[in-house]
Amino acid sequence: MEQIFSKTQENMNKSLDVLSSDYLAIRAGRANPAVLDKIMVDYYGTPTPINQLAAVSVSEARVLVIQPWDASAVKEVEKAIQTSSLGINPQSDGKIIRLIFPQITEDHRRNLVKDIAKMSEETKIAIRSIRRDSIDKIKKMKKDSKITEDDMKQAEKHIQDLTDKFCKKADEMSVKKQKEIMEI
Repeated sequence: MEQIFSKTQENMNKSLDVLSSDYLAIRAGRANPAVLDKIMVDYYGTPTPINQLAAVSVSEARVLVIQPWDASAVKEVEKAIQTSSLGINPQSDGKIIRLIFPQITEDHRRNLVKDIAKMSEETKIAIRSIRRDSIDKIKKMKKDSKITEDDMKQAEKHIQDLTDKFCKKADEMSVKKQKEIMEI
């Protein structure tokens, strides 16, 4: 049963990690190198993340500077950024690419807050699905007479406590990101 508990907790942690990385990719009007994490560049026929091709830094509050180590990759990095869902047009001088993040409007902020809440809800659904799978395994153990009725009830309570804890963490992460988005 301990194995079920540890696997449940591990999977719930992974769900929160995914939520955290998704939140990093949401731009809040400030330059954040994490917005580039999911953009892949076709580098000599191989999809490669930008942070493996270039030095990415924040030069000002709303400016990201991308300096590819291989000057021949500048055009490919530019193209990848333009075709991504980032919505920012890169400015290049042939060696360095600058991404200037515009101030986001109030309407856009409100839409981002809705997206953040939706992501949090999807994560909580994933956590509840993990709970369901774990409880099914425990019920199967009871059915196979490997554990007693009391052990089953105790295990279900433990898994429910884990679920509540991780759902609460998802809510806390959501509230924190929403506050970050709404501050001007």
